[in-house]
Parts: sequence; structure tokens; C-alpha cells
Amino acid sequence: MQRHGQVVNVRAGKREEYLRLHAAVWPAVEETLTRCNVRNYSIFLLEDTLFAYYEYVGDDHDADMARIAADPVTQEWWTHTDPCQEPWGTGPPAGKGPWRDAAEVWHLD
Repeated sequence: MQRHGQVVNVRAGKREEYLRLHAAVWPAVEETLTRCNVRNYSIFLLEDTLFAYYEYVGDDHDADMARIAADPVTQEWWTHTDPCQEPWGTGPPAGKGPWRDAAEVWHLD
């Protein structure tokens, strides 16, 4: 199992919309994530910063992330969520969208 953390900012004026969307994530989006070996996915909010954490239980993270990105329902979901987000900091995004990967520096089981 691999642990992944990502950060992004909420765009000014889009906080309530983002929270509304995530109060009822589309079941097909959740099913795709599960099918692509994503588990224990959480998104936390602190002021205007979102922190996401998920565990990956598959064998090819890049291939599964590409499968998620190719899913038509997920692509439609992103047309609603992406306008609510803007990159955090100055580094490169993780891939699809403005999220940036965070490095794990410590873990306790």
C-alpha cells in the first residue's frame, strides 16, 4: 500500500460550491476510484487550502491514475470541481488539474 498526499487551494468565491459538490460526490466517480485501487480517500479543508490523502493498493499507480483521468464521468465531475481550485504554491501540479503532490516525511502505524 502506498500513501499519497496532495494540496490545492480553493479559488476565491468557490468555497461553498466546492463543499456542496463534495457533500454528495457522484457514486460513479467513487466507483471509478475504487476500481482503480484508491482506498481511504479523504479531503480536508484548512482556511483556503485543501489537503487530500489516499491509499493506493494496486501495482501500477500511473496506469490507474490514467484510467481515472480517461473515465468520462470523472472528466465531467472535474468540469465542476476544477474551476473551484487553483494551484497551491509555485511547484508543478501532480498531473491532472492543479493538485500538487506532498512528500511523506513521517508515518506511524
